[in-house]
Amino acid sequence: MPEVQMPKLSDTMTEGTLVSWKKKKGDKVSAGEVIAEIETDKATMEWESPEDGTLTEIYVEEGGKVNVGDKIAFIGGEGEEAPKKEEKKEPVTTEKKPQAETEKPAPAEKREKETASPQEKKKPVEPSASPARTEEARVKASPVARRVAAELGVDLASVKGTGPEGRVTETDVRVAAKSVAAVADRGDAKAQPKPAPSIKAGEGARIQLSGMRKIIAQRLVESLGPVPHFYLTIEINAAPLMAAREELKSAGEGADTAKITVNDFVLKAAVQAAVKVPRVNASFDGDAIVQYADVDLGIAVAIEDGLLTPVIRAAQNKSLREISEQVKDLASRARNKRMKPEEFQGGTFTVSNLGGMGIDSFSAVINPPQGFILAIGKVSKVPVIDDGDQIVLGHRMSITMSCDHRVIDGALGAEYLKELRHLLENPALLLL
Repeated sequence: MPEVQMPKLSDTMTEGTLVSWKKKKGDKVSAGEVIAEIETDKATMEWESPEDGTLTEIYVEEGGKVNVGDKIAFIGGEGEEAPKKEEKKEPVTTEKKPQAETEKPAPAEKREKETASPQEKKKPVEPSASPARTEEARVKASPVARRVAAELGVDLASVKGTGPEGRVTETDVRVAAKSVAAVADRGDAKAQPKPAPSIKAGEGARIQLSGMRKIIAQRLVESLGPVPHFYLTIEINAAPLMAAREELKSAGEGADTAKITVNDFVLKAAVQAAVKVPRVNASFDGDAIVQYADVDLGIAVAIEDGLLTPVIRAAQNKSLREISEQVKDLASRARNKRMKPEEFQGGTFTVSNLGGMGIDSFSAVINPPQGFILAIGKVSKVPVIDDGDQIVLGHRMSITMSCDHRVIDGALGAEYLKELRHLLENPALLLL
């Protein structure tokens, strides 16, 4: 069986971090079984074994960064062994090459170096820092713990881990840092690590960007810079929507199925409106506008340290109930790192809903190459004037459409929002 390589888990991924191994060397694994956790440029994902066999060799320790395509493990068949000698020779030769080159000088130079012991003997001591770093790299620690240890100047090798199999956690590092500070307070000034010179006065800490945060920063610049954004906002009467939601609830919905939420209605309406106004379901591509046949709906899901946009493929063919169930499944697996790469790539437009977090209204940034993104605010109870010119209690919801002006003009965006308003204010149409 071939050696296992670092997979390309997203379209922009160039390297990955081996967060943790779920299996140990020598364990038997089956195809589809989770064997490792890998941090990509977009998310931390559980990675499944590509085949049956035994995890004969692990080439990358936890916390190690690996380029896409590099060897990370060997899954052997019965009686099959990994090419250990070849794998071990590579790092040894790269480390010993400088030593071999220093041993090549003429005998006279060699004797001079041996006799000049006071100065020259200090040089061989320096490489001893390399094993120390190697030892620290072998310590089982989470990526967060490693970052915090670097910020606080804590030697991971001296920290006792309380996590699974003795793994060092962020809490362990912070406890160790506090104990060092306590020793310093008692007069042992040397034990207190000095703050990193990169931290300026008044700064609490410098947190290294994860792969995901780097990509988010890069994509935002790519979007707000080259993409000419403009924004259209509407306020809809959400009373019919709330009434429809209450009807489903009172009809016994939820006894054996998950409840349909206001967000599910919004997603279904966004899809149907794109079917009615197909020119918005498009993207800019150099000298052309690409109009898509299917509505591949992206849903913004907040996860730890970032954002993922799982995609519902061909959403125009799915009912309100099917969209509701798929959204819950995708969101749950996104937060639990169980998504497949193809499930969060692509998408023809995205819906981002912060209403559940109490946000009245906001403007979202387009995810290139998509042509627009919808930003959904919360449903608010406000005084409104009814058809009889009476002030009554009403429900209102703000929706902002961020458009790529190269693809969508103001009139086209307004046409789409008009259709979206009509569907949301007549939610029975979404049940057809």
